[in-house]
This record gives sequence, structure tokens and C-alpha cells, in this order.
Amino acid sequence: MADIAFLLLIFFLVTTTMANDKGIAMLLPPKPDPNQPPPEVKENDIEELKPMIKEFILNFGRPSEDAMMVYNDLPAPMKSFVSAYGRRKDSSDGPDKAIVSFKADRGTSYELYITVLDEVNAAYNEVYGERIGKTAQEFLQLDQKDPEQKKLYDQARSGMPRAISIAEPTKIGG
Repeated sequence: MADIAFLLLIFFLVTTTMANDKGIAMLLPPKPDPNQPPPEVKENDIEELKPMIKEFILNFGRPSEDAMMVYNDLPAPMKSFVSAYGRRKDSSDGPDKAIVSFKADRGTSYELYITVLDEVNAAYNEVYGERIGKTAQEFLQLDQKDPEQKKLYDQARSGMPRAISIAEPTKIGG
């Protein structure tokens, strides 16, 4: 009896697959050479990023029919925002076509890289939250397993994909 239990234990240990945590699947800036002094990197005001990204996402420069359907679904405060800032021809054509892209260089620290990525995601979360009358934090706390909250989540993101492009780092700065 003990032999059979032992064989079953071995069988399950051998045939069971272990889940591997693969981490974040993105290309980070290369680590700087420790033998060289750190390069001087000029930081722009990161606090300006979120409003700029929101203006870009909510721009209806050359809107498609789908983008106009998104516009018609927006609450009144967001329509006012679009009327004030979002009809520029030199910006995105519409929320369905907006792709936010950023590129780092060799001198970019991991902290700055992650801070910029967080600001981009925060801008999207604010847009999604405002679209359904919630804050960004309330939007992030929606339980997608609850059918009513899943419907709100889908409504917030409908026609506005979170399109973030992270370009390969350049070798400038180090």
C-alpha cells in the first residue's frame, strides 16, 4: 500500500506543471555601464504628461464613424473637454486610433521609465473612469466577475483601446 502511494506521489510530482511568473514582458532601457559616470539626463515635467495624454486620447481630429459613436456616448463634462481641447488636426484622429508612444535612451533610469509608464496608464484610467462617472481608482476597483461591474468596465473602454507603444531604447546618453 505504501509503495502504491509513493508511486502516485511521484507520478503527480512528475506530471504536474508549475506556473512560472514571467514578470513584465517589455523591453527596458539597458543598464548603464558601472565604469562610466552617469549621463546627464534632462527631465521634463512629468506632471504635464497626464493632461497631454488625455488631450491626445480624447482628440477627434479626423474622427471615424466609430469615433463619433464614442463621442456621442461621452458624458457632458467630457464633451465640453473635447470641444475645448479635442478638435486638433495635428493630434490623434480619434480615441479609437490614438496610440501613445514613448522611447527611452541608455541614460534613462528604471525609476523614470516606470514613472512615465505609470503616468500613461493613469491618464487612460482617468479617461475610462470619467466616461462612466467614476474616479480612476473606482474604475480600477471594478470587479470584472460581477456582471454589472463588468458591463461598466466594458462601457468605459468601448471604442478607446489602451494603445501604448514602447519603442526600443536608443543608445544616446551613455
